Amino acid sequence: MGVLLTPIIIKQDLALDDLRGKRFAVDANGELYQFLALIRLRDGSPLQDSHGRTTSHLSGLFYRTTRLIADYGMELVFVFDGKPPALKFAEIARRRAVKEKYEAEQAEALEAGDLEKAYSKATMTSRLTREMAGEARELLRLMGLPVVQAPSEGEAQASHMAMQGTVWAAASKDYDCLLFGAPRLTRFLTISGKEFLPSKGAFRAITPELIDSQALLDQYHITREQLIDLAMLIGTDFNDGVKGIGPKKALKLVSECGSIENMPSEIRDGLLPLAPPIREIFLHPDVTTNYEIKFTRPDLDGIVHFLCDEREFSRERVTAALKRTFEPRSLNLFL
Repeated sequence: MGVLLTPIIIKQDLALDDLRGKRFAVDANGELYQFLALIRLRDGSPLQDSHGRTTSHLSGLFYRTTRLIADYGMELVFVFDGKPPALKFAEIARRRAVKEKYEAEQAEALEAGDLEKAYSKATMTSRLTREMAGEARELLRLMGLPVVQAPSEGEAQASHMAMQGTVWAAASKDYDCLLFGAPRLTRFLTISGKEFLPSKGAFRAITPELIDSQALLDQYHITREQLIDLAMLIGTDFNDGVKGIGPKKALKLVSECGSIENMPSEIRDGLLPLAPPIREIFLHPDVTTNYEIKFTRPDLDGIVHFLCDEREFSRERVTAALKRTFEPRSLNLFL
């Protein structure tokens, strides 16, 4: 889920053309979850092959990635999550409970014949299994795109790569990358231009966003450490936050008090035990420098076999996407 900073975010709305030719470290798990959530049939069922294997994640990954490469020349490096920090286990358990609740509500909606409601509930039930992540990695390998395995949080690794300058920006829907130190965060590298809001059962228009971390800090005259404290007040993947405190109030508290240690006792006391380890996660995350960003020539026959022969994708659509993306003029990237 990440930290909810939207009301105080300073962003620049962009067109995809503004990002032409840029290299991104993509939060792969976050992307795959989005595909699993939204690429569904009218009743909320995910796309599946005749063997009952879910293919929504592969469909989104293949068609969106080929479009971003073919139409905008983007260089995409996919970063996969490793083992989550121990402090995240409670959040993982909470998410599991939420999914079970929505699964029950989806079943009720289906029984009542309310397909719109069933779809809305289904978007909150997605599970990315180890097998699905492995399939995505294999597809990316066949496409010749680099994959980086993070030792822990993928967003931390993507942010580290952006800090080192090996990519232009981290690409993730979540704002956590700002806490992990990414100098630039891009959100909504998407072709469709719309996002589904389950709480409203409707889509909203979206455009790519660029957030400059230093510009955000300068705007509010705070440090990255203070931004982390601000996030803890709201709630992160590692703590619940303080009831009644949203982004604007948290910003005011940080600006006036400097840090959690200096805040009123009713706010300070509940956070003090967790503040040091959470700061450590964001300021000194478990990341690796042992990776190689190398684009290789795609295995076109392998892609067709993987998607069409094994998972029953439309051969016509897949080959058209491959022709558009990997025709000779586009293959320069892989030389």
